Amino acid sequence: MNGAAKGAIIGGVFLAMVGGAGYGAYTLVADESGGGNGGGVEAKTAPAPKGNGPVGEKDAVATAKAFLAAWAAGDDGTAAELTNNTQAARTAVADYKAKAYVSKAVITPGTPNGTTVPFKVEAEVTYEGTTKPLVYDSQLTVVRGVSTGKPLVDWQESVIHPQLQKDEKLRAGTPASPPVKAVDRDGKELTAELYPSLRPVLEQLRKTYGEKAGGTPGVELWIEPTAADAPKRSLLTLVEGKPGKIETVLDADVQAAAEKAVAAYPEASVVAVKPSTGDILAVANHRRDGFDAALRGRRAPGSTMKIVTAAMLLEKGLVAADKPAECLPSVSWEGKPFRNLGGFSLQGQPFSTSFARSCNTAFIGLINEVGDNGALPREAKEVFGIGLDWKAGVVTEDGSVPVTSGPAAAAEYIGQGAIQMNPLNLASITATARTGVFRQPVVVKASVDGRTLATASRPLQPGVSAQLVRMMKRTATGDGTAAGAMSAVGGSDKGAKTGSAEVDGAGSPDSWFTGFSGDVAAAAMVEAGGHGADAAGPIVARVLNAS
Repeated sequence: MNGAAKGAIIGGVFLAMVGGAGYGAYTLVADESGGGNGGGVEAKTAPAPKGNGPVGEKDAVATAKAFLAAWAAGDDGTAAELTNNTQAARTAVADYKAKAYVSKAVITPGTPNGTTVPFKVEAEVTYEGTTKPLVYDSQLTVVRGVSTGKPLVDWQESVIHPQLQKDEKLRAGTPASPPVKAVDRDGKELTAELYPSLRPVLEQLRKTYGEKAGGTPGVELWIEPTAADAPKRSLLTLVEGKPGKIETVLDADVQAAAEKAVAAYPEASVVAVKPSTGDILAVANHRRDGFDAALRGRRAPGSTMKIVTAAMLLEKGLVAADKPAECLPSVSWEGKPFRNLGGFSLQGQPFSTSFARSCNTAFIGLINEVGDNGALPREAKEVFGIGLDWKAGVVTEDGSVPVTSGPAAAAEYIGQGAIQMNPLNLASITATARTGVFRQPVVVKASVDGRTLATASRPLQPGVSAQLVRMMKRTATGDGTAAGAMSAVGGSDKGAKTGSAEVDGAGSPDSWFTGFSGDVAAAAMVEAGGHGADAAGPIVARVLNAS
């Protein structure tokens, strides 16, 4: 046994089996009392060499081996000193046993990839006499210490468990919120195993309705989030609790289609709503970071915002769907030029064609006639409910259209600048355009818990909704920018709007698309997905076809 993996036996047993390449499995076995505190287990490590420049693979392997040995031994002090964040690492390693109740762990390193070392953890969690296995893969990366010059583990919470995000913690015990059995609008059970995208939604439902639904908690291992309004994320159930039942307005069939649709594109999100009621039918994400961008994202929506801008211009009498509108190749506002894609222009065409072809200048060119930078933000809030405090039954971001000035105000007309939206907001905008009335989206009906839903100040002016619907239908047919994607959607009662949003530093714009078919509206966003019809369009079409 070499110096980097020696263990002293004091109150527990630490075994280090080193393979021929200097790698092996490190095992922590609790003492016979079952306490597993490892307080007297110490891992001796050879001093890490100082140096300059990038860490070599040999030093990375030696540092990783020493860290894993110390972690497995329960020696939080030694493990922490081998990282570039001693305080955070010391707490995490100590809590692994003391607060996550890991009573046994076998850590097996894998083949290094430069300075990154993968490893497998085969552990057992024991709480009040009940033990369950916990198996997962993670990895660590070794970097050069800024002040010490030594090779050190670049500390991330995900070293301890890959699902841990910054400042999150592993905890085990009896959670405050009992489990829930969520069912869709037809009584079908919704589980994260069947519908992976619903995991954050189901966790939110548990946090909000677990006690109200009449369940009783069991014993679990979970991830403790940093945000006060975020739910715990369960990793392992040691003792089953009794779930309470919560009825949602989701649709299992539409949800299944949404899951399949986003799976075809990385960093994709989609939401479907029922315009006549505001019911959220489906929420799906396909993202590496697990973030619920469908409900909580905040990104510029590009030309899909032209639905709101068009509503404002129609209500002010500055345009009409069937009257000619000027569409120049480019316009300027306070010194900043704005151009159409490819510099196209339209001569003598009605405003509906400018909408369908996504002519930027037909919208921005009227900013002087509007004469009020607050007009668009008011339209978004007072008619479309954007920025109101939505109470959907789960946490949502409700969109933002701030009052700005100068070129930034012009950029908002085409969904750029300071505007922030997500697919839920955009699906709701389409639903409002479809019916003329904002109905706050919900996952759980307000009658379940008596919460007050957000209401807009007023509906769309008479005739404006009909013009918006007509223009969206025009966009989904012929030479409209959404025609290709919407050709896959059956029937004639359908409409859409495309969008692409430039993001600083991104190689490609975000792809946005929203559409309706019958009494279903859907919206999707694919980060760096290109133009609206390229990626987000097929996602929306697939969801609409399942409705």
